[in-house]
Amino acid sequence: MTTTTMSIEDRFAAEQAQTDHDHHVPTAGAMTNHILANLHISIVKFHQVRWSVKGPLALSVRQLLAGYIDTYRRQFDTLGELLLDEGEVVSTTTKEFHDYNMLQESGAKKYLSAEDQVSELVHDADTHNLFIDRAIKLAEKEERPALASFLTDLRGTNNHIIRELQAVLGNDARDGLDEEDDDDDED
Repeated sequence: MTTTTMSIEDRFAAEQAQTDHDHHVPTAGAMTNHILANLHISIVKFHQVRWSVKGPLALSVRQLLAGYIDTYRRQFDTLGELLLDEGEVVSTTTKEFHDYNMLQESGAKKYLSAEDQVSELVHDADTHNLFIDRAIKLAEKEERPALASFLTDLRGTNNHIIRELQAVLGNDARDGLDEEDDDDDED
């Protein structure tokens, strides 16, 4: 049965079966769908912090987040198009973004201190990087240079966001993120 003669329900079921398979293998496309979901949720979290942050850091954090929202929206759109160019299935529903997202959300987080809200965003960007690094390796292994190149640029953007947010907190870029830093804290 070809896709043109399959029912809508059958086509979507086949897509879901392929997506589930790809997430268990994993493939560059599946890993990149996690990144897409993380970008989507990060945009929401950036808004949450931008709208709720208070105190001396509020103005600088709001200004930074306005730019990050624009950056992540562009990356989200470009990455979705790139996945389609690569012949991949792209998440298109809130449920899919929720299922593939690897960040933690909570409405209660808007009541955290400005420092804690910013620290959470730093850790979110670092979590993004874990998935980006995996996706780059998979894209290279699967010989997908356009995808690997975009993801490498995305990694650089996240590194910059981490450094800027860490600076707001009075930290160096990798403070509290690398295992060596965590081990040093225990001594």
